[in-house]
Amino acid sequence: MPSLEEKIGALMMVGFDGHRPPGHILDWLASGRIGGVYLFARNVQSPAQLKSLVDECRAAARRPILVGIDQEGGIVARLRHGFTESPGNMALGAARDSQLAEDIAFMLGRELAALGINWNFAPVADIAHQPENPSLSARSIGADHELVSRLVQAQIRGFQRAGIAATVKHFPGLGNTVIDTHEALAKLSGSLDLLYESEILPFRAAIEAGVACVMLTHVMYEALDDRHSATLSPRIVTGLLRQELGYAGAVCTDCMEMRAITDGYGPGEAAVLAFEAGVDMPLYSHTRAHQEAAYEALLRAARSGRITSERIDASLGRIDKLKADYPLHERPPLEIVACQAHQSLALEAARAGIALVKGGKSPPISDRHANTLLIEFTARRVSDAIDAESSSEFASILSKRLDQLRCITLDPVHPERQDIDESLRGVERLIIVTRNAHLHPAQRELARRIVAQARHAIVICARNPYDAGLFAEAERVLCANGDSRPSLQAAADAILGAFLPAGRLSVPLP
Repeated sequence: MPSLEEKIGALMMVGFDGHRPPGHILDWLASGRIGGVYLFARNVQSPAQLKSLVDECRAAARRPILVGIDQEGGIVARLRHGFTESPGNMALGAARDSQLAEDIAFMLGRELAALGINWNFAPVADIAHQPENPSLSARSIGADHELVSRLVQAQIRGFQRAGIAATVKHFPGLGNTVIDTHEALAKLSGSLDLLYESEILPFRAAIEAGVACVMLTHVMYEALDDRHSATLSPRIVTGLLRQELGYAGAVCTDCMEMRAITDGYGPGEAAVLAFEAGVDMPLYSHTRAHQEAAYEALLRAARSGRITSERIDASLGRIDKLKADYPLHERPPLEIVACQAHQSLALEAARAGIALVKGGKSPPISDRHANTLLIEFTARRVSDAIDAESSSEFASILSKRLDQLRCITLDPVHPERQDIDESLRGVERLIIVTRNAHLHPAQRELARRIVAQARHAIVICARNPYDAGLFAEAERVLCANGDSRPSLQAAADAILGAFLPAGRLSVPLP
């Protein structure tokens, strides 16, 4: 029979820095002080190294543990170099193919299983209501709840068929806010019509599909609870999720170290409030002091009777079921990571997710000797949720096919460059790659001015597709719906005529 200290420890999921687990993490695993670990890109060097890290954690643990990661695909993927990158949700939304979405999730899940990771914080079920939402972007499947619901169910089937616990997020939805919860508490006021008629429906579909876990958002729905975000709200966790929607599985939080939480509460009290609301696992991703404070606060609340033993045992039962359902007793060989079959599937999906917004009758670039200029706005972090890194392979992909290619890279927020006008002289073809120009005024205005001057301009909207409505003068406009490696490869293939894009945007253009 586990002690109270071990029971509280089993509720805790924590993150850490480094390519090996620190000594205190191994000690906590050995003593039952934590129930699992939460990995980020900072923990990843190579497939073999990551497998070794996970194996070390598992070997140290007294009991079975959960090992989690955010491997959504697209612009949120903690595993990139040396792993199979995939197109993200909005590309899958543009493809509108449930089987393809399931196949991509299964492929990602198989690679996680080979590494010993048994819990993925995906899929994203948030609906893209707000083009200016900085933390959602192309992570959303789209704006139509039926499409989102269908592809969310497909991804759940794929992940869980691979032996990976899927986590639908961010309940009950963060797509209707322009506030990044990493930076501040987002509040939604007024009628709940949109919530019930749209936002909540993909989560209902996920529950019907047997999703293993639900992750909560740090958004306050004032008509439901004007004191607490969803993470800390009994009305939302116990009332809406468990009682109204009938969900009986595990519930975790988004990271409890986001400012939406920390600006209002200390780490200990926030953990207790989340648990009182109905949460099973609060996630503390970064700071050892916060992790220790949360554990001690939960232990004090249990000893004082503020949290009952029955309530603790109910959460432990759900966590134990999660571990039992996804034990990874038989792992695929490590050689499947980034294998040719996986990379081919990712490229197939990326091609299906390319949408041609303008210029369907314009011929592709066929003259490899044409004087061609590529101007690429690089990636810039607009939210801690989204990976800042993007592939730099676009220029190298094109340079293998175009002999007279020159390349200019620009910062997306401060793209000052004095020689742009001179660089445009004599250019026969201009290719311009934008990244969220609709969110960055300087990028938007410079990109529009460049396109207006060019003889033959092709615009590739590499991240948000909302950029596509900005370039009336362009000859062709394509949306890659994300800038992972396969999506950029697919975009290059499209403008060079390797295939005709058939994807359809899953969001309306402003």
